[in-house]
Amino acid sequence: MTYLNERLPETAEAFGKMRASIFKDAALDTKTKELMAIACSVLLRCEKCTAIHSQRAKDNGATEDEIAEALSVSMFIAAGSQLHWTDVYEKIL
Repeated sequence: MTYLNERLPETAEAFGKMRASIFKDAALDTKTKELMAIACSVLLRCEKCTAIHSQRAKDNGATEDEIAEALSVSMFIAAGSQLHWTDVYEKIL
């Protein structure tokens, strides 16, 4: 975020505050939130986000198996979302 820090420091600070307000133990613990962030990052195809949240998940006690399951959930959602396109294909063809 160096670019934003240099050019829009207020915005960068607000983003940091938002992250701090979300990624803390509350109704969901931080590990769970980081696992959710991994799944979201995969769906958004953000490699850097996936790496960052995977490391943060590990730092908060996530195991390799838990990270793998988070990845599998995102893979399932991505695949399932494509199944509904078969209705479109049937109409076109």
